[in-house]
Amino acid sequence: MKKVFTTGQVAKICKVAPRTVSKWFDSGRLRGYRIPGSQDRRIPREHLIRFLKEHGMPLGELEEEGWHKILIVGAEPLFISRVQELLPLDDDYRYETANSGFEAGIQAESFHPDTIIIDLAMGRSEGLQIAQNLRRNAQYESTLIIALASEDESDPDALTQYGYSEAFKKPFDAALLVERIRTLVDERRENSM
Repeated sequence: MKKVFTTGQVAKICKVAPRTVSKWFDSGRLRGYRIPGSQDRRIPREHLIRFLKEHGMPLGELEEEGWHKILIVGAEPLFISRVQELLPLDDDYRYETANSGFEAGIQAESFHPDTIIIDLAMGRSEGLQIAQNLRRNAQYESTLIIALASEDESDPDALTQYGYSEAFKKPFDAALLVERIRTLVDERRENSM
């Protein structure tokens, strides 16, 4: 994910001439900075997104970069709607759901989720297999994979040996899970600035 753009890159994103971007920059409408000892301008990602939103311009590929994508596997509709209520779409969250390990694999490949929540009620062995398969793919090394463990799970923390980042033992408050996801999203956004 790019953090800083040149005027040429901004011109491509906005579908305008580089000179137009320079004028926006020089007039103060598009914030950024000059490279010391040079006339080259740089526009930080967050200033570009703010500028595009203020002027009603499409965000294009920048919009998808800003989303935090969550794949929910095998969970009950009531749980899914509760999570979506606490992390609304207009807060840059996007969701996909899957009901089986097969569907989860297809969704993971096409959706590229940042967080995957797997309800082990769908079948503990299938849930463990999904996490292990995802972790074998380098693309999912930094993905947060969360297990929703049943009440009779003796040691939910042991699930980390199967590739899970964390486990929440039922019953639990969905707000705790949502708060954990928000914390992760905030940490990632701060690291990318």
